[in-house]
This record gives sequence, C-alpha cells and structure tokens, in this order.
Amino acid sequence: MKRRRIAFFVLAVMLVASLTMGGYDAPKETKLQSKEDLYNQIELFSDAISVIRSEYVNEVDPKKVIYGALRGMLSSLDDFSQFMDQDEYKELASEAKGEFGGIGVEITLKDGIITVITPMAGTPAESAGIKPGDKIVRINGDTTKDIRLSDAVKIMRGEPGTQIILTVWREKEEKVLDIPIKRANIKINSIKDAYLIEGKIGYIRLVEFQERCARELEAALKKLEAEGMDSLILDLRNNPGGLLESAIDVSEKFIPKDGTIVSTKSRNPAQNAVYRSKGVFTHPSWPLIVLVNEGSASAAEIVAGAIQDNKRGVILGAKTFGKASVQTVVPLKDNSALRLTTAYYFTPSGKSISNHGVIPDVAIDLEEPVNRKKPSSDIFDNIDDGKEAKRGLKVPKPKEAVERDNQLERAIDLMKAIKVYRK
Repeated sequence: MKRRRIAFFVLAVMLVASLTMGGYDAPKETKLQSKEDLYNQIELFSDAISVIRSEYVNEVDPKKVIYGALRGMLSSLDDFSQFMDQDEYKELASEAKGEFGGIGVEITLKDGIITVITPMAGTPAESAGIKPGDKIVRINGDTTKDIRLSDAVKIMRGEPGTQIILTVWREKEEKVLDIPIKRANIKINSIKDAYLIEGKIGYIRLVEFQERCARELEAALKKLEAEGMDSLILDLRNNPGGLLESAIDVSEKFIPKDGTIVSTKSRNPAQNAVYRSKGVFTHPSWPLIVLVNEGSASAAEIVAGAIQDNKRGVILGAKTFGKASVQTVVPLKDNSALRLTTAYYFTPSGKSISNHGVIPDVAIDLEEPVNRKKPSSDIFDNIDDGKEAKRGLKVPKPKEAVERDNQLERAIDLMKAIKVYRK
C-alpha cells in the first residue's frame, strides 16, 4: 500500500508539472510562495487516488480517473476554462476553421446552468428558434442540472439528419419551450450577408471570428465599394466571438494607425499586452454603425469596444453578453488539451466588460411579442414534465426580416441623419 501511494504521489507531481510546463509559466515569486501549499494539496490528491485504486468496488481505468480529475480541476476555475479530450480538441480545431457537425449553437455555463450565447447564423438552431440567453434545462427529456458543459456539447453533436429536442427556459418571456432541432453538417462563413440596403448604405452581417474572417470581410467591403457604398452598418448581433487575432484584424480596417484596439492583462505582468492598429486602416472615411445585442460576445465585443472608444462609429442595439476573458489552448502530450483562461481583456479606455457588456450609444431592444407568466425562483421548477412546453418558434431569415427588424430600421434612419449632417 505504501509503495502504491508513493507511485501515485509521483504521478500527481508529474501531472501538476505537466500543467505548468504546457504553456503557462507562473512568476518565480508566486511559485516560491505557493510551493509548500501546492505540495500539501498534491499529497491529498495522491491519497485520494490511491484509495480509489485500492478500495473502489470495480477495477479503475487510470486514464478515466485522471481525465475526470482534470475536468473537475478546470471547471472549478471559471465558466470558460475546460479540459478537452482528444475528440473535443479535434472538434475545437474544426470549429475554428468553420466546419463541424451539430445544431450550430454556442453555449456556456452561467450560474451553473447551460446558457445559449447565441445560435449561429444559418444553422438548424437559428431556424428552430433558439435565442441568446435561453437556458437549456433538458436535452432529449433529461435534465441538465449539474451537467458538465463538455457533456452537453457531446450530446448535441451527432449524425446529420438525426433529431434532438432542447427544452429551454426563456426568461424574457417567462415560459418553457420544447424545441426540436434536426442536426446537420455545419459550415459557417464569417460573412453571412453583404449588400446595399437603401441608397448607398452597405450592410454586412459578420457571424463569427474565424481564421479567414478578415479576408472575407475585406472581400465583402470591396464588393460593396464597387457597387457605390458610402456608409456601412456592421451587424455583430448574435456573433459569439472567436479568435482574438481575427478581432484585431477586423478592427484594423476601421481604426487608424496606432489607435488602441484592445489590451490584455494576465497574472504575470510581463505577459500583459496592448494591441494597436498597424495602419491597415483601409476604410477610414465612411460613417459606421455597429449593431450589437445580448448574443454579441468575446471577439465581437472587442470590435464594438474598439470602435466605440476610438469614436470611430456608433454602437446601436442592446447590451452585449459580457465575456471579457481570453482562453489559451494548451495541448498536452496525449493530444488532449487545456482551454485555460490566461488573461482578461480591456477596451481602449481601460474598461472591463466582464458581466457588464458593451453599453450601446443608442440603446434599442428588439421588438418581440411577450407572453408573461409568473416566474419561479428555480428555473427547473418551471418544467412540469413538458406540460407547459410549446413547440419551437420559427424565425424569419435575415433578408426576410429587414422590414420587421426595428434595430436595423433605426440604424438606417440614424445613418441617413449622419450623412445629411456631414453634408
């Protein structure tokens, strides 16, 4: 027993060492201060894993135990850090390139509940009526209470053509909805729409910040310029974010040289960074309005914050999601990975938008019919075995929705006024 405990103590030490050597190196002073406490806790971990190996009723797979410990370790840090096994790591790489299987929804854990950041544009989730802020309380009839984020993602993935039923609590309307969604092969381009709306006002809907986002945006801008565009409405509503580098590249198209785009602050001051425009400022003179809502998150908020603080354009719509942390993916030696929060980002004026979001210059909520019900203190109490559930609502496609999109209508009116004032 003693020999076994020593072996697992060594294993635990190696595990912690692999975490610190995998890409994040804490400052020397911090290491020295916490060294004694760290090794006391490692001994506790070693004792626990030794007891599990020797006393648990069934034979234990060491990999399963270690992976479980890693999942718990990362999930205890914040809502966005997570451990990814080999399959999850591959899926993350596919998502960054804009192609993956599933229903097309960005989710997070918020107050311990699976919460929709946004449905991705043009996906089954959007067509079925999933909305930003929806709380997913059941998947295929099974409760999501205490479910891990990674497990929820796995359940939602599946063969194209197969169906999944999400039961959601929609807080704004105070009702429970059963929403059936058919899975599909999801292919997402960063630019969903690019056309002239009225006169020479250009409209571009940017739905995600992928690797090729800046190139796609530049192509769309040149296309509209060739058609005579003299002003732009950039729609970042329901954009869940993506790559920090892409957000910086997009911002550079509108922010003049040396203008601050975003700053990041980490645990180690030596790793703090300020990102400024390199002068790619290709489109300086147009009046610019950026549309945002509660589904605009992360990289979308970086762009909105940069444009707002540099007074480059007007932010119009609803308060954004409020995700102000930077995740770094750290590969491990068995092709699993850590997705670790390594920094917080701040807008050019130094504001943190964590949990607060970007506040629009012109605040306008999207007009929707509301059916009020008496709320409950626990959203899971609102589900009465599906008796209150109503089938998914269909939402119109972007171009069909233009006339009924009051946020876009106000943006068009405001743009006309800006152009008149400029003349």
